[in-house]
Amino acid sequence: MAIKIRNKRDVSFSMASMSDIVFLLLIFFMLTSTLVSPNAIKLLLPSSNSRTMAKQTLTVYINELGQYFVEENYVEPNQLQDRISASVGNDVEATIVLRADKTVEVQHIVNIIDAVNQINSTLNTKHKVILATQPAE
Repeated sequence: MAIKIRNKRDVSFSMASMSDIVFLLLIFFMLTSTLVSPNAIKLLLPSSNSRTMAKQTLTVYINELGQYFVEENYVEPNQLQDRISASVGNDVEATIVLRADKTVEVQHIVNIIDAVNQINSTLNTKHKVILATQPAE
């Protein structure tokens, strides 16, 4: 009496589970990439109800210690104008976004504005400074 096996082994591979894993990974990376903070220097920005958006050319940071950073690179206050001018390059109407901690003295903000105004008068450009804020609660 011969016993036959009813369940035959299937050697084909189903791609359905592989595509599910790929889509789950895609969703995971899309969600985590939007959660990454665009600010490299951690600041507590002032609050505002204004919703002005502009194409930013350059970002200048002032941390709570009053230190200046042009695109995440530390800059001495006396080299600020040269570094901003070099970073902007030949752009005539650049927008400089100023991200200053809300505990920073106003004089540090005025120093950035003065440096940009000096560049404008020297090179006959039309750069503008926008102060970055966080939404008011």
